[in-house]
Amino acid sequence: MRTLSEIRSFFSRNETPIYFFNTTPFNLLGAERWIGGLQFINTVDSFAQRHPHAVVPPGAADHPASGIEAANQYLLDHPAVGRFVQPGGKALFLMFDEQNEKQARALGLETCLPAATFRNQLDSKVVTTEFANRAGVASVPNVLAKIESYGELRRAASALGPDLVVQLPYGDSGQTTFFISEERDFRQHAARIAAQPVVKIMRRIRCRQLTIEACVTSRFTLVGPLQTELVGFPELTPFGGGWCGNEVFSAAESRLLTPDLRQQAHQATQQLGEELRRVGYRGCFGLDFLLDQDTGSLYLGEMNPRITGATPLTSQVMLESGGVPLLLFHLLEWFGLEPGTDYEVDVMAFNQQWLRAEHIGGWSHLIMEHNCGAPAVVQSAPSTGLWKMHVDGTVRFSRCAFSSDAVTDESEAFFLRTVNPGQVHAEGASLGRIVLRGRLLTDGYQLNERAQAWIRGFRAQFQLQEVAEAIGVTA
Repeated sequence: MRTLSEIRSFFSRNETPIYFFNTTPFNLLGAERWIGGLQFINTVDSFAQRHPHAVVPPGAADHPASGIEAANQYLLDHPAVGRFVQPGGKALFLMFDEQNEKQARALGLETCLPAATFRNQLDSKVVTTEFANRAGVASVPNVLAKIESYGELRRAASALGPDLVVQLPYGDSGQTTFFISEERDFRQHAARIAAQPVVKIMRRIRCRQLTIEACVTSRFTLVGPLQTELVGFPELTPFGGGWCGNEVFSAAESRLLTPDLRQQAHQATQQLGEELRRVGYRGCFGLDFLLDQDTGSLYLGEMNPRITGATPLTSQVMLESGGVPLLLFHLLEWFGLEPGTDYEVDVMAFNQQWLRAEHIGGWSHLIMEHNCGAPAVVQSAPSTGLWKMHVDGTVRFSRCAFSSDAVTDESEAFFLRTVNPGQVHAEGASLGRIVLRGRLLTDGYQLNERAQAWIRGFRAQFQLQEVAEAIGVTA
């Protein structure tokens, strides 16, 4: 395969079964159109059994699995899934553990990701910081320390100023990142902080969040376009540090991402990619960056050694530009090909295309969570598909659709339902994803009116009934 189009053709004709195990298909949304043999196996029936490539085994919608790995295990153990998958196929996960890996192997599937123990080690925010130091990539000024009291915190972080950010090694950043300026802030999270062997303590900065995806192969690192990241908007998430969306746009659309900033992010990503390759990592990874508004410094926030929530937008703009999504280079590492013999790629041209970001369409998505505090029963939820916004600000279902390709202009949105009606959901539980053309943030990092209108419109489509006491609350 000597051209990018030949790589795309190779996968479009693929007949090896590939199964994506996850709660929903979101991270590989629409990938079944360009990856032959791809099937989604999920616990949430996002498509009401209409999608020809989405499988939800009987009873899965009522299973109160807490966490993605637990949901994966439920699916892998399900008798109907065991009958459906074909030995010799490939398995993909968003997140997975050793038990998931073992059961996939028992079903005769090869997991197309680095080993769970290796990935888990790299996923630690403490390890990521040490890793970045070796790669020469700057982090926000920080210390790594064992902390059991507020006094210890202040002594360890004496050089970082009065306002601190404490991160636990593992977990969703929105729920494991704590902002501490005084002792009462610490007391709220003291038990969780003290339970860790080491935490990351950072100087608190006024920052804007950015993200980027890349893929490490046995020979090189390919880097995608830089994206802005939506974090902590209360219209979408109850968590102050909670991720709630992304946007990607061409260099001409905004001066927010300057050529120099894009260059810094790409260079840091390549440096970390080469360090990952040195230790034996292969496949996709994502980096979150923090842009200091006061100094203009760009810092590494965290590393996700896997496909990420930004993957759908990365893939979308690459496909629209006639390119090859990073996911296909990821899969090539597990398809028995000999790099340099069976496929070629002009690495510099590939990376420069996304660094310049001159000819890419603007795309965004919003992650909508239950943000009303008390657990609630989802009595009804909007259907997955294409929706249209009308002049009065209401959103109405337009037609059935399986991916964001259906969206033709900024008056339309693709909505993916990520909740099963009838279940009890806790604060922070995912309700749906909204994928749109165009930007959703102002250059001042506020939601623009169009974003707010879409959020209001979809919130109005849900009927949630609070419950005084919830049993089997899902996360």
